[in-house]
Amino acid sequence: MKGRGAEWRLAEKPTLEYLQSMGYQFVPPESHHELRSADNQVIFRPHLIEAIQRLNDISLGDAEAAASELSRLEDNEEWLNVLRGSFSRTVEGQSTQKTLRLIDFHDPSNNHFAVTHQLYVKAEKSRIPDVVVYINGIPVVAIEAKSPINFKDKNGEGFDQIKQYERDIPRLFFTNAFNILTDGTTVLYGTTGSPSKFYGYWRDSYPRPDDFDNELHKGLWCLLEPARLLDIIAHFIVFEREQESGAIIKKICRYQQFRAVNKMVDRVLEGKHKKGLIWHTQGSGKSLTMVFAALKLKQHRTIENPKVSNPNLLVLTDRKDLDKQISQTFVATRLPNPVPIASIRDLREKMATEVSGQTLISTIFKFEGSKNPIPNSENWIVMVDECHRTQEKDLGAYMRATLPNATFFGFTGTPIRKDDKNTYENFGIVGEGYLDKYGIDDAVKDGATVPIYYTSRKTEWQIDEAKIDSLFDTWFADASDEQLEIIKKRGVRLADLVCHPKRVELIAFDLWNHFKSYAMPDGFKAQLVAYDREAIVLYKKALDAIITQDLVKEGMSEAEARSESETYTACVYSRSQEDDKPSEDHYKSAVRENLVAWYADDKAEDKIKKDFKTRYAKPHILIVCDKLLTGFDAPAESVMYLDKPLKEHTLLQAIARTNRVADAKKKNGLIVDYIGVSHHLEDALSSYRSEDVQNAMRDLESLRNELRAAHRVLLAYTKDIKRHGGNLKVEYDALVKAIGSEDEWILFQRKVRNFVTLYEALSPDPAVLEMSQDLRWFANFMLYGRQVFDKKESFETGDYSEKIRSMLEDHVHVTGLSTIVKLRSVIDGEFWNDFDQVGDDEDSQRSAALKKTTELRKITEAKLAENFHQYAKFSEKLKELIEKMDDSQLSWADKLKSAEAFAKEIEEESQSYERTGLSFEAHSLLRVIESISGDKVSPDAQKSLAEAVEAIYSDENSAPKLWQTKDGLRKELRQQVRKAAHQLGFTQLRELPVELEEMAIKHFSRGEYE
Repeated sequence: MKGRGAEWRLAEKPTLEYLQSMGYQFVPPESHHELRSADNQVIFRPHLIEAIQRLNDISLGDAEAAASELSRLEDNEEWLNVLRGSFSRTVEGQSTQKTLRLIDFHDPSNNHFAVTHQLYVKAEKSRIPDVVVYINGIPVVAIEAKSPINFKDKNGEGFDQIKQYERDIPRLFFTNAFNILTDGTTVLYGTTGSPSKFYGYWRDSYPRPDDFDNELHKGLWCLLEPARLLDIIAHFIVFEREQESGAIIKKICRYQQFRAVNKMVDRVLEGKHKKGLIWHTQGSGKSLTMVFAALKLKQHRTIENPKVSNPNLLVLTDRKDLDKQISQTFVATRLPNPVPIASIRDLREKMATEVSGQTLISTIFKFEGSKNPIPNSENWIVMVDECHRTQEKDLGAYMRATLPNATFFGFTGTPIRKDDKNTYENFGIVGEGYLDKYGIDDAVKDGATVPIYYTSRKTEWQIDEAKIDSLFDTWFADASDEQLEIIKKRGVRLADLVCHPKRVELIAFDLWNHFKSYAMPDGFKAQLVAYDREAIVLYKKALDAIITQDLVKEGMSEAEARSESETYTACVYSRSQEDDKPSEDHYKSAVRENLVAWYADDKAEDKIKKDFKTRYAKPHILIVCDKLLTGFDAPAESVMYLDKPLKEHTLLQAIARTNRVADAKKKNGLIVDYIGVSHHLEDALSSYRSEDVQNAMRDLESLRNELRAAHRVLLAYTKDIKRHGGNLKVEYDALVKAIGSEDEWILFQRKVRNFVTLYEALSPDPAVLEMSQDLRWFANFMLYGRQVFDKKESFETGDYSEKIRSMLEDHVHVTGLSTIVKLRSVIDGEFWNDFDQVGDDEDSQRSAALKKTTELRKITEAKLAENFHQYAKFSEKLKELIEKMDDSQLSWADKLKSAEAFAKEIEEESQSYERTGLSFEAHSLLRVIESISGDKVSPDAQKSLAEAVEAIYSDENSAPKLWQTKDGLRKELRQQVRKAAHQLGFTQLRELPVELEEMAIKHFSRGEYE
């Protein structure tokens, strides 16, 4: 049985035991056959039928018919709706359709919670997931137990395995709510189809205190305690449609969203305090939290309470762009009936109708002048986004006058200022502060956002406003008397210094060179925050000129380069009525002409934003001054060049554009400060509590110190190793000995990844230069170490940035490491020579044995994918071979002989068809038949069936072009196979045609032009 090693002992077995302690019934693998109609099915049909009949008080026949209809559903979103109660059909004794419940959300004990393991699911590539969780016979959670999980980098076998299951046995994931990965210590979860970067850790067990025995129990309880699992399925999973691409993305709550929403619901139910303040930092999914809150408050599937029987919801923002963003999120997640409000009158009319169950989305400005209370305002729940801004002027007062008895929840993405008494008073409870808080450090710790670092560049051109006059005298020393007179007459302004032509040109040159080496290699993007619209024009012209020069150096013609360079950057700003006006001032006139030329209207701006969000696509840099500094989510943005003196919430909101998670290559956001904000960071953020903003931006110097420390940790392994002497294999063998055990190898891998991650985040910073050679040495050792310790091929570099990957690839070829780690196939003539040409010394025999075992592992996995039935026995034999490699009682010579014997055995099996008189294809079919029928029929009958099936699928008349794509034709072919099997005395008439069809697809598929 799969999984009886460390993974079984440390992860799978404890998972099963803890789930049973929470009330899950264990279903042993021996029971799978009686609970499923076939091995390619995943629903436990008897459990489902019993639940449908019991929960809906219908006949057995109706329950069976419902179960049959459900077995044909193949859409994950449709299944979620069905689980939530959106399934109806005609039943005995009723003329109209009856809504049928599959789950009792109100009473968890009225459901059948079960867990099983080693569920063999037949498919073209059959798979066996470790653990599957069921509710009423429906598989809702797949759990993969793998050791170890790299939580920080979100990589490892477990993630690959889940992706493989989703691809190869999709039937298991039609009904799936989410997946879990665990190595016995870490528990990560993510939705069906989710990339590994979005798998998260449930850190807070609210409302239960953190009194668990270990992290495995905590993670499993938080996600799978029956009542919590029902709550998650009922209210905390959505399918969101991306506006630009149309792609559908399944999303599940994070623990802070689950916690905040349930605190909000509890507050509504208790009725004592009719308000609450929620700070969830930018990038952590605040808009989605509001969607989950709306879902639970409106649909309340797990609650029976008149206070949430049919409430009205009002969602408010203070900006058109945020109003649009919230509206789009609500619509994209298909929250029932969200209605955007068009005018003050429209809002008043809809709120005064006394209709229950409304969901309205509006800006707070539509309360302007509203003083009369609406009827039944106690039935309104108001969610106010960026609530600290809505208290300005009288808008907050108008809102409360209109809704005197409503419940108000204020949301903010930035902390509330210390002196902002209005927001605390209007949305908070005395002594409580925040109803729920998820701060900057929380988000970074959980991987919900990436950390933001800052660095200063070109400090000689930074501006201290206190020294503006002396700076003016220095910088404008060459200006004409006429220009100086004009400026001094009206007074020196900060804009005069910021927009100094030499300063702009110098910064533009530095910015472009930094960007093309830091962000551009991996397709990441940047925003340049200019002082004002004039500065946007100056930077656009300067960057166009600099990029043109670069492109000419690369071989483009001047005209081509000029045209191309203009597409690298785009400007986004608001229009002014002054832009079209002529001016006698030539400079002002030229600026206005450019502002008109480069202005992007709403449609053009949407196109720019869409392209900016796409990695590698142009534009690479957005030049802005006010727009797109809030509410603009672009995970592709990794760096912001700051040349505007922002402060307080404007600064916090702007820099957060860089904190969105993209993929493993984006380790952090970076703020490059050209204006001098970072030198006065404490002053810029002084209005906030220090604990709320202390890590809003981290000094890049702290990252340099972390890199130096990570470097020292790795060098400790090499203190007795002579490196860079020319024989890389000898050096790496010495490092293998220094690492010693498998446990230390696990720790070593984490240390190397940490070192590479820090190096990537800093490069091209000069601090990394002295460590470049060591980076190559350690990172490329992972290719070799993976073969020695894990007997596997390494794909470690896949998550490295392009700049690191190209560096490592050069090192691999220059040092000859590519030859050392190259894996051969049995069809490679040199594969067998390796056994004969090994030296007599133990080191040579050891290297050869480990390399051959790695090669054989890869070969065996490929053979299993080719024909599981034929090569299944080699799976166990491979495990035995790997165990021999770790057996200190055996000599390396004996281990090498074992590897050679295994290789000969698997090669003999692949050639075995030659002795049977069958073709290779027919022999593959024979192995499937033998595996399924065993000794219940004669070898002659088995051979005859193999030949008959080959004849059926190789005949162009019965299996014409593209037969494999036509369901009806495939069914007819299976019937022919079933008939042939029946005539030859086989009894496995349900299983054989399905399994043989899978093999036929591999060998007899026909393309359109064959």
